[in-house]
Amino acid sequence: MSFPGGSPQPSYLLASLKADCINKPFLQRCQDLVRVIEDFPAKELHAIFPWLVETIFGSLDSTILGWNLRCLHERVNPLEFHTALGFLDPGSGAMMKLVYKLQAEEYRYDFPVSFLPGPVRASIQERVLPECPLYHNKIQFPASGGASFNLALNPFEYFMFHFAISLLSQRSYPQGHQFSISDSAYFILVDKYLKWFLPIDGNVPPPHSPNPGGSVPTAPRSPSISFTSYGSHTSLLKRHVSHQHVVNADPAAHEIWRTETLLQVFVEMWLHHYSLEMYQKMQSPHAKELFQPTEEHVLVVRLLIKHLHTFTNSLRPEQVSPSTHSHTTSPMEELKRVVIPRFIQQKLYIFLQHCFGHWPLDASFRAVLEMWLSYVQPWRYIPERSSPVGGETQNRSVPDKWDTFVQENLLFYTKLFLRFLNRALRTDLVNPRNALMVFRGAKVFSQPNLPEMIQKGEQLFLQPEHVIPHRQHRLLLTPSLGGSFLSSWQPAITDISLKVKSHVFSLEGHDCQYMQLFGSEARNLVLRLAQMILQAKQTAKCRSNLSPDTSGNQSFLSWFGLGSPDFNNSYNGNDMDEVGYDSIRKTDEHLEKALEYLCQIFRLNPTQLGQLTVNCGSSQDENGRNKIPDCSANENGLVLTDLGRYQIINGLRRFDIQYQGDPDLQPIRSYENARLVRLLYSFSSALNERFADRMGALCSREDFLGKFCRFHLLSCSQKCRKSPSTSHSLPKTKCPRIRLRFLASYQTLFYLILYFVFCSLLSFGPLRCTFFLLIGYLLYAAVLTFLSDHWKAHQD
Repeated sequence: MSFPGGSPQPSYLLASLKADCINKPFLQRCQDLVRVIEDFPAKELHAIFPWLVETIFGSLDSTILGWNLRCLHERVNPLEFHTALGFLDPGSGAMMKLVYKLQAEEYRYDFPVSFLPGPVRASIQERVLPECPLYHNKIQFPASGGASFNLALNPFEYFMFHFAISLLSQRSYPQGHQFSISDSAYFILVDKYLKWFLPIDGNVPPPHSPNPGGSVPTAPRSPSISFTSYGSHTSLLKRHVSHQHVVNADPAAHEIWRTETLLQVFVEMWLHHYSLEMYQKMQSPHAKELFQPTEEHVLVVRLLIKHLHTFTNSLRPEQVSPSTHSHTTSPMEELKRVVIPRFIQQKLYIFLQHCFGHWPLDASFRAVLEMWLSYVQPWRYIPERSSPVGGETQNRSVPDKWDTFVQENLLFYTKLFLRFLNRALRTDLVNPRNALMVFRGAKVFSQPNLPEMIQKGEQLFLQPEHVIPHRQHRLLLTPSLGGSFLSSWQPAITDISLKVKSHVFSLEGHDCQYMQLFGSEARNLVLRLAQMILQAKQTAKCRSNLSPDTSGNQSFLSWFGLGSPDFNNSYNGNDMDEVGYDSIRKTDEHLEKALEYLCQIFRLNPTQLGQLTVNCGSSQDENGRNKIPDCSANENGLVLTDLGRYQIINGLRRFDIQYQGDPDLQPIRSYENARLVRLLYSFSSALNERFADRMGALCSREDFLGKFCRFHLLSCSQKCRKSPSTSHSLPKTKCPRIRLRFLASYQTLFYLILYFVFCSLLSFGPLRCTFFLLIGYLLYAAVLTFLSDHWKAHQD
């Protein structure tokens, strides 16, 4: 790309680049952008920077899709995939060179507050300064009395804000393609940025300064704005400015400001959608959900958690001692010590609480489950050995050194596990994916030494407190209002019990109602879940046993779609998922191991488990389906219990649903000819109306003829187990009626056609065939009449 007459005007450069986006292919556009970034000074690049960021990540209102990094995959378009990764690479990419080039000139760009997460947006609009230092000295009043606030961001912040929020704003996916989220360009870039700006070894490499000896300045100070503090009338912003010189004097603010900024942006954009007050309001069943995270969103957050654990676990052993970190610890090592509690603990807890309470009861919850299990297992992410990606690992003993982490994150182990148990009680455990999730949760918490650590943490929390100020708990784990998290580090709390209490109160409030994980209420939940697991195992076994029996009992005519014309048979259809033998076997294995792990965690003795097995086994007969669901009787009849509803949902038991009305008025079945049904009903009704008296006189006779007529003209009532809605059966009609509807069945017609074809092969005419058919049926009916009368006398 060349421009006549030297450097172009910024407006001309921007117009030329916009035209290239329409006329040139993606690879050539990126090559031109690389040359522009290298050749032109920051003054010209300043005008195109907001447009370029929007071109890459899309507009904030999603009207412009941008490069759509979330749907860019190597196997679909490898050229664009590698070009985009190279352009946005955090170390050598042209985009970061542009960011640092503009950063040196202290340019500022406006970011609308209306696109920030809900709690931050509401706080700023109410003129209350958010607690996160990311927003300090950046908020601008709307011009001329307008209603819109903006943040004045430096180039690095502006780029990271758009990079993080593009995960939430872009919702378009190509039709007809199934993509793996972990293979997308966006997911890989997040991993690259985390590894670059939060390195396991050493510090973040310095940016390539465009001027020799130049340095990247910190965020500038904006004019003081009158914001109201939380619960007081002092200006938080003025307080922040008064302490700014301390922050600027600290070399750590210059050395790791990019790392802190990236972390704060990621946490704010991805996790800070629910404040503590909003979370407490969301406990109401009538609360309206304000933000719905997606599975992709959760997987990216899990990537962040895994890297933060690896980053923290790379802390050098000699730097752990509090006596050395004050003078000799590098800023990056200091950050490793505090990154978990100071950056993500509170926001992640509220985010997980919302997901556990509002995520659909389907297999997509696996993403939330694995995110939670990754956080509560920091020992799995040690840099010296390759960390498992997530699935099956052997249960190794948790080292004793992790008891501090368990205690300082107690609610992640206790309250969230109870929420997990409650979700499991509401799911169909026969579903292989649901069984796998229960297995995963139980397996992780059954790791040797972990239940003892959790129980010890609960004991520390339940110790009687002597003097714990009510308003300090919220501040113990939150940063002060300085420009850096490190500059506001509070003195360490030496009392272990106070640490646990401060953790619980900071996340749940001082008036929280704590439910012990190893208390009686939680134990009852586990016993209910164990009973459900046993019932689900039997249901899976019934399904595996029922499938071959059902297929074996089908007659030859089922290949023609012909069913039984018996109108009184119950409905045999079901909406259970069809699963193969391997899936049923894996489900049984997962449920068996989950039950074993739950017994290890909560120390269930064999007597209790044996009693559950007996109770569950007594509720099943030889095929597991011949008993009605569990009901309780009252003045209105039978009423389903909670156990009965669970039995129906999971296919453990069911009612025999039978038609109770006039058989001739049933809906036309798929195995019947609709026109014949209507014609035969009209003909039968005419005969019944004309010969009603004669049929009544015949049926009232006591001789064999009367018995013969009653057998054919009176409907036979069958005893059936009625559902609660049909506890009062309809009275059976006693009027004799002729019913010819059976002649409309395709099965009957098929048999008649076969009979007449066979007779024609024997040279019998239609009249002789009909005569033989009537004689044969009369003999057959006479025998049935005699046998039915004999059986009735024997029963009496």
